[in-house]
Amino acid sequence: MRTSDGTYEPVIALNRLREGTGTSVRVRDVEIALFLRDDTVYAIENLCPHQHIPVLAEGELDGTVLTCPMHGWSFDIRTGKCVHASCRLRKFDVRIEDGQIYIAFPDEEESWW
Repeated sequence: MRTSDGTYEPVIALNRLREGTGTSVRVRDVEIALFLRDDTVYAIENLCPHQHIPVLAEGELDGTVLTCPMHGWSFDIRTGKCVHASCRLRKFDVRIEDGQIYIAFPDEEESWW
């Protein structure tokens, strides 16, 4: 699915996600953590910026704050911003059509930090 914002890639069926539990998928060589919270799907890169370990999908979600299981860094899954530092996660726009989750990738790579 192509839009003016870029290309949306199909990644997983919506019914495969569980409320408050992370799921990781790989799209275009990027590992992405998906979270279903209050009927909204959030997509962030599954890579903690602390030591670049792909474990965020395994983190604990409290509301919309995700805590990395390795070293305790916390992030808001709505914005990707770190709760207690100046870093942020790469965030992806999400669309849901006919029970399928699509994630946007820009046609041209752009800086996300």
